[in-house]
Order: sequence, then structure tokens, then C-alpha cells
Amino acid sequence: MDIVKSSRHSKIAGDFGEALILYWLSKHGFECARVDHSGIDLIARNPHTDELMGISVKTRTRSSGTEDTGVAIRNPEFDKARQACEAFGCTPYFAIVVDAGELIHTFLLSMNHLLKLFPKGKTQSNWSMHPRNVIGYHEEDPDIKSFVFRTEAVSWWQTP
Repeated sequence: MDIVKSSRHSKIAGDFGEALILYWLSKHGFECARVDHSGIDLIARNPHTDELMGISVKTRTRSSGTEDTGVAIRNPEFDKARQACEAFGCTPYFAIVVDAGELIHTFLLSMNHLLKLFPKGKTQSNWSMHPRNVIGYHEEDPDIKSFVFRTEAVSWWQTP
């Protein structure tokens, strides 16, 4: 069964991704805030390293059968994040949130590490969501912090 998303779903999903990352960081002792600035969405102070992080959050939702579709990040977004972080004296980070059916994958890593893994192409960098990559992000790369939410609709409307 394929879900039909609302006309505002992209905006709502983006707000959700930002709130989810804020929640998770706050839960783990990061002082953090949402910011309205071109290039970054959140600022957070890492209590483990004292690093000030400027975080650009990229949220995507995937329909059934497309869960392993990657996340394209356009080249200008890296420049905007870098410029914003220079203005605020912080290190550029990216948070990637992918709602893939019953799993919501979240990844947090520095922009430098993201570009090392997936360099810019002509127009964008492509974060892979191939299952072997996702396992590697979660289990094998200490420079990627991640968590997964498992979701289940216990009682919900059914499509006729």
C-alpha cells in the first residue's frame, strides 16, 4: 500500500527532521537551538568535545519500494553552510534524516567527512542509502553518529 502524502509534506517533513535532531541532541546533553539562517538550521554545542556545530538538516521521506534512494545535496548548499558557519564561528555539519517506511534513519557528520565519502559532482553530492552503506554508517564509521527510529501504526485508517 502506497501512502498519499499531503501537499505540504515536504515542509512538514523538513520541520520534523530539524525537531528530531534537536530533540536527540538535547536528550544527550547538547545545548542547541534552531536558527533561521541561510545554510544552517541548528546550532549545537557538543558536550563531549566542546565543539560548536552549525548543522544543515536534510530530510527525505521515501515511498514503498524507494527506501534505498539516496539523498542529493546540491553543491551550493555546502557553500551556504560553510559561509554561515564562518559567520557564527562554528564547524559545518550535516544531519541526514530519511523516513524509509518503518525505519527513520538519522545520520550526523561533519561536512568535511560527508564530502570525503561523497565528493561533489557537477551539481551535487549523493548520500547513498544502499543497505550495505547504511549498515556501514551505523556500525563501521565512528565519524558518523546515527540513530534509528522504528515506527508502527498500531491503529490507523486503511486505504479502501
